[in-house]
Amino acid sequence: MKSDRPVNINPLTDYGWPFTALVSITNRILGIVLFAGVAFGLYLLDMALSSEESFAQVTALMQLIYIKAAVLFFIFSLTYHLVAGVKHLLLDFHIGDSFEAAQIGSAIVVLASLSLTGLIGFYLW
Repeated sequence: MKSDRPVNINPLTDYGWPFTALVSITNRILGIVLFAGVAFGLYLLDMALSSEESFAQVTALMQLIYIKAAVLFFIFSLTYHLVAGVKHLLLDFHIGDSFEAAQIGSAIVVLASLSLTGLIGFYLW
């Protein structure tokens, strides 16, 4: 049997993705989450402002743990996207565009967004 036969490679699992690439892909995915989350938030806002009964329904809905988790995930998406956007603005001015600085900047994006989400979640609940 020939040893130079083609090998089927799954690019999602067979290659080691760099941390900076994972942060960038996560930023794009969370942008989509933000789009859906804004629609959900506007729906809740419209529902809360329509009458006192619907405001009470929204208040009761916000007490559910999975709705709180969804709101917290939306806040995480927002903070992550915001911090990654600031990182990209700095890259436009050639600040942090070396390989080592990109890795440090990616770690700062993750840690800052987790910290901001924790602070906002603690303040809200």
